Amino acid sequence: MPRIHFLSDDEMNDEQRQLRDEIVSGPRGGLRGPFNAWMHRPPLLERAQKLGAYCRFDSSLEPRLSELAILVTARHWNAQFEWYAHAPLAEKAGISAANVEAIRTRGEPAFDKADEAIVYRFAKEMYETRTVAQDTYDEAVRVLGDGRVVDLVGVCGYYCLVSMTLNIFEMPLPDGVAPPLA
Repeated sequence: MPRIHFLSDDEMNDEQRQLRDEIVSGPRGGLRGPFNAWMHRPPLLERAQKLGAYCRFDSSLEPRLSELAILVTARHWNAQFEWYAHAPLAEKAGISAANVEAIRTRGEPAFDKADEAIVYRFAKEMYETRTVAQDTYDEAVRVLGDGRVVDLVGVCGYYCLVSMTLNIFEMPLPDGVAPPLA
């Protein structure tokens, strides 16, 4: 059970219904994950979902790399719903099942591609040390370029907000789905 009440249509005001309709009719297709909690604060929901749409669908990082960054974030926060939602997307985008499993079990993934290796290293180091070493930063800029490093930090930051929301409000997994993270 979530800690926060999911608003019914009857409980929503016009602004909330409009935001719900925008989200449901967009690429997300529904109010899942953090959106039911954010619905209690329409100004936050409106801004967060726009940032999320950019981070997920329009950033300069191809889906393979953004989904990898999302998995590192989900694993760091132990965000069950985030992992459940994005692990299949990461595999579909090209992250190997073995690397997804290594991240899930806190093992060490073995990336063949330099861009995947640096996204993983950058995100993991950022979460562990609250910054990145100069050599990590330099490698990220060399492999990704300045703009994609900015987007990498943005994707990680947005999905930290998502993960915190999911965890604090105990947003549930779908019925019958076991928590994927130990």
